[in-house]
Amino acid sequence: MAAVAPFVDTNVLVYLLSADAAKADRAEALLAEGATIGVQVLNEIVAVARKLAMPWHEIDEFLGLVSSRCRVLDLTHSVHRRALDVARRHRLSWYDALIIGAALDAGCTLLYSEDLHDGAKTGPTLTIRNPFAS
Repeated sequence: MAAVAPFVDTNVLVYLLSADAAKADRAEALLAEGATIGVQVLNEIVAVARKLAMPWHEIDEFLGLVSSRCRVLDLTHSVHRRALDVARRHRLSWYDALIIGAALDAGCTLLYSEDLHDGAKTGPTLTIRNPFAS
């Protein structure tokens, strides 16, 4: 069975829109290696892009680029239920729990996130890594 591409959190992908060249390059490398995201990530990218005053057509182009390079998973009832369990057990914010729930539901063993604790394990299968940590 082939390995499932790592899940990438929104906070990593938004660096593709930033002036931080090192982090943008790292985010691009993760996409090139193969990545999994959920629809929630796309929604959060829209929210960030609007705060940056990006025009809708540029947001649409960016979402198309990201979507074409990732495995994109729907936000399902199963993800919702997993997120409820994760939020309760680990005392995480709802949106962080949704990211973890989606990664677990997708069968990912690795989640790249800048905001969650580097090296943390969620259940027996998912490890969180900060891709920008030295």
